[in-house]
Amino acid sequence: MSYSRKEEDPPLSISAWGWRYHHLGIPTSRKMRGERYLASMKFYVSGFDTSPFGIEWMRFEPDSPIAPLIQQVPHVAFEVDDLDEALSRQAFKILSAPSSPALGIRVAMIEHDGAPVELIEFSKMIGDR
Repeated sequence: MSYSRKEEDPPLSISAWGWRYHHLGIPTSRKMRGERYLASMKFYVSGFDTSPFGIEWMRFEPDSPIAPLIQQVPHVAFEVDDLDEALSRQAFKILSAPSSPALGIRVAMIEHDGAPVELIEFSKMIGDR
């Protein structure tokens, strides 16, 4: 797909696909204040609930099953209305297949030009989204 935009234009994912910015995930090797351990994925997460910019710090255990690219390169995350539809939009390279890390949440990670991108779908039953 050929795509070009002007400096003042939002990216296609926002302007045409309707995706909404959710957070920026940044890998770190530093122990961060307020870390929460996600045992199933063997990593610590912090900052998301306190950052006014949606910055989430991620510190991985050496044997974490998370894809190396996600452990090494910051990712941007977008909320989508329908994860399956978003994944079918193009032939995205899937880094992690859709999964449910918590009740009412489905996520998947894709790769675009060497950058990881997270897509998140929240159940319509959670909050007033």
